[in-house]
Amino acid sequence: MSAPPYATAFVDAPVLITGGLGFIGSALAHRLVTLGARVTLVDAMLPGAGGNLFNVADIRDRVQINISDVRDPVSLRYLVQGQRYLFNLAGQVSHIDSMRDPFTDLEINCRAQLAMMEACREHNPAIRVVHTATRQQYGRANYLPIDERHIQDPVDVNGINSIAGESYHILYHRVHGIRTTSLRLTNTYGPRMLIRHNRQTAIGWLIRLAVEGKQIDLFGDGEQRRDFNYVDDVVEALLLAATTPAAEGQIFNLGGDPISLRETVEVLVGVAGSPGGYRLVPFPPERKAIDIGDVYTDYTKITTALGWRPRTPLRDGLAASVDFYRQHWEHYAGAE
Repeated sequence: MSAPPYATAFVDAPVLITGGLGFIGSALAHRLVTLGARVTLVDAMLPGAGGNLFNVADIRDRVQINISDVRDPVSLRYLVQGQRYLFNLAGQVSHIDSMRDPFTDLEINCRAQLAMMEACREHNPAIRVVHTATRQQYGRANYLPIDERHIQDPVDVNGINSIAGESYHILYHRVHGIRTTSLRLTNTYGPRMLIRHNRQTAIGWLIRLAVEGKQIDLFGDGEQRRDFNYVDDVVEALLLAATTPAAEGQIFNLGGDPISLRETVEVLVGVAGSPGGYRLVPFPPERKAIDIGDVYTDYTKITTALGWRPRTPLRDGLAASVDFYRQHWEHYAGAE
């Protein structure tokens, strides 16, 4: 197998990851450490969010950790200095929490993103920035699969603030020359994701129930189609985006093969050997209000520009996730 195009790009390179103790940030940190990078992880460790020190327990002596909040502009000005790469992954990702507490979502996903861009402009304008956004920005699909030209019409506060945060990154490329890229993630899953509660990612909560052998309640008829990306494939996209000049100033969808939620749960129950199975139940009102029906994305643009495509079959990714949580249950399923 040939070496990836970024194989030497990160050797001895200073790299900053915001949200670095979370699910995707810690997976990225593991990969960067193997590539020889000098990694600094920034995380506020907010209650209810995904930050978890166990996520980096096996590389703790090979990374720097800074417990800091991206809403603190003083910290940002210090942290971006001297960094070659910034993977800006910090965000409030719970759609339900964004509706219950919209101003916190605004501060983290919008205002803090502007402050980050200002810190880069003032203190490290040569830095290479990769930002993560969400397919939730599109809202309900006008056509499928959704490409990057699809109208953005989100159904929740999180999607609106995510649009703003992404827009600041692209604007600062166009106006100030900051080398930014934004990836619109779909349903990312895998080891180290938050499974303590169900307010962030549905697939994480479903994995927890399957590992526990409990019955899964699937809302509606279960025929809503989604696409899923295993976390290692997302990390690959992040690294390609950071090191490919053609990605600068661009927005890319990630995505995968569409599959119904019912079929997804059937695969999950099967690989977990869960005796609980699943049942179909009516939507709770608060979730029905933000349900978006069938949504899956067209990732042709990133395949053409960067050569990225998802590699991990859903069954394999779910099996690896189930195995991980069975090995490390006490670090992910206990009280916060």
